[in-house]
Amino acid sequence: MSEPRRVERLDQPREPRRLRLPRFDPEAFGRWSEGIARYMGTANFIVYMTVVIAIWLAWNTLAPRELRFDPYTFTFLTLLLSLQASYAAPLILLAQNRQAARDRLAAEEDRRRAALQKADTEYLAREIAALRIALGEVATRDFLRSELGRLAEELDEHAHRRQRLEQRQYRKDRQQVSGRPVPAERIEEPLDELDAE
Repeated sequence: MSEPRRVERLDQPREPRRLRLPRFDPEAFGRWSEGIARYMGTANFIVYMTVVIAIWLAWNTLAPRELRFDPYTFTFLTLLLSLQASYAAPLILLAQNRQAARDRLAAEEDRRRAALQKADTEYLAREIAALRIALGEVATRDFLRSELGRLAEELDEHAHRRQRLEQRQYRKDRQQVSGRPVPAERIEEPLDELDAE
């Protein structure tokens, strides 16, 4: 059966009737326009266009009159070049807009990466500063060596003083036992020999 026909009501606004244009993929069209714009910006395009225009001009000036299709004012050539320029300009603008969008995305990505790198660098700088502070409180190998050397010197000096005190005490004890003074050169003998006596 056929579909019932909709009756237009006067109490409701009419639905707008839209002209249905053919659909196209904007991404594919953009890639196509970029390809054309890139080709038009090459030396090959300029050389080929120059050759075509030179052949056009030569044919329409040097060929027999009945074979010329665009006489001297070259109106058809002017029309074709205007048509080419009218299509080339929007295609080039479209390609530039797409490139600007890519550049904008790349700049945002670069900014984001720079911010991440800056944050990482600041974090590492804080960690290094904390390590330096912590290392300032830790004894280094050179510091320990110098302290141990100083302690060894103090111990040697203390042992030497003790040895002299023991020698004096030994001399006093010998004087009291023997009743005569002990010569100073005997006192300088090592304590081990004095103890052995």
